[in-house]
Amino acid sequence: MRMRYELNGPARAAGPLRKLVALIVTVAVFVLALMFSAVLLVVIAIVGTIAGAYLWWKTREMRKMMRNMPPREMRREEKMADEKVFEGEVIRVVDSQH
Repeated sequence: MRMRYELNGPARAAGPLRKLVALIVTVAVFVLALMFSAVLLVVIAIVGTIAGAYLWWKTREMRKMMRNMPPREMRREEKMADEKVFEGEVIRVVDSQH
């Protein structure tokens, strides 16, 4: 028994009806892929909006506290006025005879 393989043999002749069916199937798959991607983008946008709103709501108290804080320079000056700060250099001499 011998098998033969032929590409586009007489049984597989691509007629106009087969081309039309292939075109219809291709367009249908393309439309379904487009619809799926549009739905996926909408879902991602909705989830992102909800996550952003949740984060904004949860951090509102911290943002309010940060807005009411004095500027950093003022805090440093106030701290320096309260404590004794000596500025200068220190040179450490290590005696290696011990």
